[in-house]
Amino acid sequence: MNDQSGASHFQSLFETALVEYSKQTGTKLVDHPLFERLEKCDTVDSITAVLQEQAQAFLKFRGKDGKVMKSLKCAVHVLHSLSDSTFLGEAIGLVCPKALMSCA
Repeated sequence: MNDQSGASHFQSLFETALVEYSKQTGTKLVDHPLFERLEKCDTVDSITAVLQEQAQAFLKFRGKDGKVMKSLKCAVHVLHSLSDSTFLGEAIGLVCPKALMSCA
């Protein structure tokens, strides 16, 4: 698989996931309240800070469990690293939400 077909395949999968999310939740990700905040994030730390804030509210509801933030930080780190690669950079809009607008 060459770089271009791999990127377009990933883009197709990502767009399908966005449509499925909209069907299941009734909300487009670009309309989600966190979208604007995450759109301004450009580092792993800034994304993690927003997610940490959300996790604090979750912790009050579900109790303390560091596994949630550990998993989220790991996932954000991997996605951020992938978004910097030339192979997948254009296809990943999750870490760079401006790309989500073109997917929605």
